[in-house]
Order: sequence, then C-alpha cells, then structure tokens
Amino acid sequence: MPHLTSTDIAGRIEDLYGASLADLEAHAQEQPPGMLSALLGMHDALALAERSIDFHRDHLARLIHPDRQIGPHEVSHLLDGTRRLAEAVAVREAQATSVAAVLQSLTRAPAPTSASPTPSPPAPAAPLAAQSAAHSR
Repeated sequence: MPHLTSTDIAGRIEDLYGASLADLEAHAQEQPPGMLSALLGMHDALALAERSIDFHRDHLARLIHPDRQIGPHEVSHLLDGTRRLAEAVAVREAQATSVAAVLQSLTRAPAPTSASPTPSPPAPAAPLAAQSAAHSR
C-alpha cells in the first residue's frame, strides 16, 4: 500500500463524500457518530502524527547542529527526541494504513436518477388453505 499523507486522505474523503473537508466536519457535528465522523477522526490523528514528526525532526536537527557540542546532558535529549520521533512515525503509519484500508473498502454511491423505477410494493401473501374444523382421530 503506498504511503498516504493526511492531505491525500483528506482528498479521498472529499471525493468519497463529494464535499470539502470543512463542510464534512460541520455536517458530522450535526449527525450521530458514524462512518464520516470515524474517517474524520482518523484523518485528524494522522495529521497530528505528521505535525509531531515535523516537530521532533526539527528538534533533533537543532540538537545535532554542527555548531553545538553534544555532552552527556544533550545525549539524553537526543535519545528522548529519537524515541518520540519513532513513536510519531509508528502512529502515522498505523493511522495511514487503517484509514487507507477503510477508504479502499468504500465507494461513492451513484447519484439517484429520476428515470429509475420506484420499487413496487410486495405482492400480498397467498391465502392459506382453509383447515377442516373436524379433528381426525
């Protein structure tokens, strides 16, 4: 499965529902929880993980800048930053994989056409054969 970003996922959600993400978020607020709110929540978690990756990557880049000396105190910060970056990457991968799998299983329903016939009501059930009132011995 290709690596998908939160922007890719947002586009797929918009394509699926035929509306902008902002409109979908507003609509989801007015509805009981369902697939749309689940997809939006997964998208938010993915976007948060991506922001966390950017933050921790930039933080590590500042810590290992060539003009900085790395002493015993900085090593603990490097290790912590590396751990946090790895956690953010793991969250991003899990969220991206999950939401992509869900989106792949969904398709946009075709728009109803006015030429489509309306379903007819079911035929009435056949009458039951009259049972004899006399009991057999």
